[in-house]
Amino acid sequence: MSNITFTEGSGVANSIFGKSQEPLKLFIEKRGEAFEQQSMLPELFNVSTSSHWAEKFSGLTAMDGFQPVGENGAYPVDGQVESYEKVLEHTTWKDQFALSREIVDDAKIVDLRRRSAAFVAGYYRTREKFGAAVYGGAIAGETAIGFRGQSFDIAGADGKAAFATDHPMKCRPGVTQSNKFSDAFSNDALMAMESAMQDFRGDNGEVLDIAPTTILIPNDYTLKKAVFAAIGADRDPATANNGFNYNFGRWNVVVWQYLNQFVTAGTHPWVLLDKRYNDELGGAVWLDRVKLEVRSELAGNDANLWKGYARFTAGFNDWRFAAVGGIEGATSLLS
Repeated sequence: MSNITFTEGSGVANSIFGKSQEPLKLFIEKRGEAFEQQSMLPELFNVSTSSHWAEKFSGLTAMDGFQPVGENGAYPVDGQVESYEKVLEHTTWKDQFALSREIVDDAKIVDLRRRSAAFVAGYYRTREKFGAAVYGGAIAGETAIGFRGQSFDIAGADGKAAFATDHPMKCRPGVTQSNKFSDAFSNDALMAMESAMQDFRGDNGEVLDIAPTTILIPNDYTLKKAVFAAIGADRDPATANNGFNYNFGRWNVVVWQYLNQFVTAGTHPWVLLDKRYNDELGGAVWLDRVKLEVRSELAGNDANLWKGYARFTAGFNDWRFAAVGGIEGATSLLS
């Protein structure tokens, strides 16, 4: 069942609206469950709950590892250094819809459900659009975005945009790394970006065992054609002997139509993600402080108000979970 909590105002059950309460609750829950099953957020964010007004994220560098000490040798002391920190503060989100007494008097069930469906769709659409705005801002190289009249910080823990050509290493001053590339999607670019991500280093220069598994693209037919041509066959049609296609069957593809409105028209960005790294260490982070709460109450104009309240936020912490391609002026992977 969907994560929606209901509160019924005093006297509502005994009013003309009483008979509509339970059917609408059930309808809203079912619609919410359907939207949650279709959401792309769990594929693209580390989604978790929170019990504080804000959450701080911090990481540790990798340990140096075991040392040869000889027979009966002393144990060497290993250590870690704290990496960059990131704080995400929750935002409150609200909405409401009204049912007039006339709708209930006239038993307009279709109108009751239509308004309830629009209310639930509005909540889950807002979540998807906000998540897409966060990714779209990162693809554009932004460290902050405006969304529905409010500003949101989307910089990573190192202070850079989540996708940047100059991510600094905390323990190695002057050394930078790039996860922002200019190459348009192709089979070769896919392999080159995978290799580049596998060589991402931690803040003390250690290899991190990153293994990207997911390709994210907007709903762009040219990108879809290129991606599925590259990964959709076990043989390489570009070779005379129809050689083995290394990329066949290795990728989860996410086509996110909500991303379209947050990428520059005429561009074709594509993103590689390591979902395991993101889930374990928190690269793109989504925090739910208060799941959707719906309250039904009577208004002074004889209407039945349904009010929705939620608190959540999203942003970036560790940039190493992903890389983007197809960005003009960024680092080139292919010569």
